[in-house]
Amino acid sequence: MKALQIVQYGAIKDSLTFNDVEKPSVKANDILVEVKSASLNPIDYKLVEGHLKDMVPLNLPCTIGFDVSGVVVDKGADVSNFEVGDKIYSRVPQQQMGTVTEYVAVNSEVVAKKPANSSFEEAASLPLIGLTAIQALERVGLKKDDRVLIHAGSGGVGSFAIQYAKAKGAYVYTTTSTKNVAMVKALGADRVIDYKTEDYKTIATDLDIVFDTLGKNYTFEAFEIIKKGGKVTSIVGPPDEETAKHMGMTDYKLPEELSKLISKKSANYKLTWMQPNGERLNAISKLVENGTIKPVIDKVYSFENSIEACEYLATGRAKGKVIVSI
Repeated sequence: MKALQIVQYGAIKDSLTFNDVEKPSVKANDILVEVKSASLNPIDYKLVEGHLKDMVPLNLPCTIGFDVSGVVVDKGADVSNFEVGDKIYSRVPQQQMGTVTEYVAVNSEVVAKKPANSSFEEAASLPLIGLTAIQALERVGLKKDDRVLIHAGSGGVGSFAIQYAKAKGAYVYTTTSTKNVAMVKALGADRVIDYKTEDYKTIATDLDIVFDTLGKNYTFEAFEIIKKGGKVTSIVGPPDEETAKHMGMTDYKLPEELSKLISKKSANYKLTWMQPNGERLNAISKLVENGTIKPVIDKVYSFENSIEACEYLATGRAKGKVIVSI
């Protein structure tokens, strides 16, 4: 079968190629999925370019992709929650990475039946961003009437997080560029900040929560705009000590600048390293089926054009998700 694989670290066009690989076999708890769609995420091109090789070591060549939707065509002896023919979606575990291909074997515990009202393309757009947004916001206890800033509202995680936070009853600020203002407003954000013409730090103030999806200076600036005792939840900033421990980082200490900011505001800071979870995906399916969450897709590429899809995502201009249809 064909698979899109990372063969070296470097520029996307030089480091990805289509290879013939063996069709995977299933272990006792696995299902074998005929892939219908896969979605690409920033982690994918960052892996290709080598930015994460210390945190996520790969045995090259390695098939790219973590999000998948498709049809169950085989299952292991211990699988009782899925049957051949079921239409499913998943964010596959690190050790089963590789969804831009024709078939993938996945541990059934991280799989759910896709939303009944979603296409395979829509379903594939949801797992990583949905699990990331929910886990990040739940780690800081998002609740009704919280004032929350969600950075990069037109991106994959941001577009899901806006809808999820609104469903929880929060008042949502978000940042985006001029061309995406209308799109983000349609997702339900209460105050859309056009970063091309406005300074978010003068508009979104005294916040309960900042959801940092951008990292670098944005992580530190979050502490300027939260209230005393506020919360910063990040998916790209430095690890907090609890997360570092789970990631196997022994003797880790918070960066001094971050530690001072947390202390000054008596703040709660968390980094979320998303974990695949089939039960959470079942909950996302219900949110999609009842209309609370609507998948946001920018472009759908053919399997043959998936290198181009990865290059497009890496431009940072995607509005919602970039999908590969197998």
